[in-house]
Amino acid sequence: MFTRRVVSLSLVALALAGCASVPTPVSVADSIAKDPSLSTLSGLIAQSGLTATLQGAGPFTVFAPSNDAFKAVPAKTMDDLAKHPDKLKGVLTFHVLAGKLMAAEVKNSSAKTVNGASVAVSKAGEFVTIEQAMVQTSDIQATNGVIHIIDSVLIPPAK
Repeated sequence: MFTRRVVSLSLVALALAGCASVPTPVSVADSIAKDPSLSTLSGLIAQSGLTATLQGAGPFTVFAPSNDAFKAVPAKTMDDLAKHPDKLKGVLTFHVLAGKLMAAEVKNSSAKTVNGASVAVSKAGEFVTIEQAMVQTSDIQATNGVIHIIDSVLIPPAK
């Protein structure tokens, strides 16, 4: 009986020790910064001055273009964004919704982005899209929202 309790307590201790290795959730900005496939986005967030905002209270839903998505953007467009911080901020905030929208909650509708423009969001089976971009990885939890990695960069309509 005593041996069984010691074994049980040892298993509980082992299980708790295993829990310590689970990564602690961080803000959407910090989660993006930690993901190597989002390094281009992370750098642009820092360049545009949005890091503190995306570390704030939120909640935010970020549709995060992957590095491959940014590679598909013409160099001329990327150069223009680098020269015009307001345009860059407008493009990046076009990828952000106020509130937390999990993939399972997506309905075929439009949603207002943080930059003020609307985007079409839709779901067909397990596939989620925003405008023409397909969500590749969904529901990356952060302390102040959620991140969905998408396969293309969204360009807001001209104002």
